[in-house]
Amino acid sequence: MPRALVVLIVVLSLVPAAGAAGPAARLPSGFVLIRTGPDGGTVWEGRIPDRQVDDPRLSDVYLPPEFSPTVHYRVVIFLHGFWGSPSSFVHGLRLAETADTEITAGRALPFIAVMPPGGPMTKTTSDEWAGVWEDYVVRDVVPWIDAHFLTDRTGRAIGGLSAGGYGAVDIGLRHPGLFRTLESWGGYFRPFSDGPFAHATAAYVRAHTPSLLATEKAPALRLRGTRFFLSTGTSGHGDVKARWTFEFADELVRLHLHHRLWVLPESKRGHLFRSQLPAAVDYASPAS
Repeated sequence: MPRALVVLIVVLSLVPAAGAAGPAARLPSGFVLIRTGPDGGTVWEGRIPDRQVDDPRLSDVYLPPEFSPTVHYRVVIFLHGFWGSPSSFVHGLRLAETADTEITAGRALPFIAVMPPGGPMTKTTSDEWAGVWEDYVVRDVVPWIDAHFLTDRTGRAIGGLSAGGYGAVDIGLRHPGLFRTLESWGGYFRPFSDGPFAHATAAYVRAHTPSLLATEKAPALRLRGTRFFLSTGTSGHGDVKARWTFEFADELVRLHLHHRLWVLPESKRGHLFRSQLPAAVDYASPAS
């Protein structure tokens, strides 16, 4: 075999297959592939540094099919319920499968989803996405995303289920320039008296009450085009009442704020979060 051909074969053997390391190249070392969607979307797991709490837990990051490091993507931050973890989106709700399907079908634009951990590290529901966890999202997670990816910062969304739904709307309203779309999936709009609210002053609680913040900031929200996605069943879950979502939706109507209310059909009772996920994804990264 000619020497030049041998050299060429060796060189080619050292070059990774096209796209093999593309997504990983945008993530810091330590992130590993944990799931692949039906159309090539990928989920990676690793640590997003938390300067607020000494928390060793890992975050999950979804990258869309045919991800390119040269494209500006919309970003959606998903907050899990309590007690919970990012795996509730990846394995419980099968986010990669749904996101791939909606993107490939043209109902959603390709987007990056980031799912950080938060709240108690043991199995308890007594916490909220506020205090140090709000700081983690705003001061650590968002800057980390923008440092590692090209992002469309004007279309950033935040959403979550149950306590995560409360946190998403609360954080979004408290930082109105940071997120354009706020999503509550079976959430609530006044904090429970737990976590950072267990011994909080009335003023602190008011400052974290979405139903009050929406009224206070309505003019600025209308000017920015802030959008809301609300989903609920007809019977609620645990201590969370379905009527709270309907009441908040009525408030958004009164305030002339753009929103969509998604209600679980009776035929799908008990499957709220997975059933509403396609609509939630389409709203967070709309194709039109």
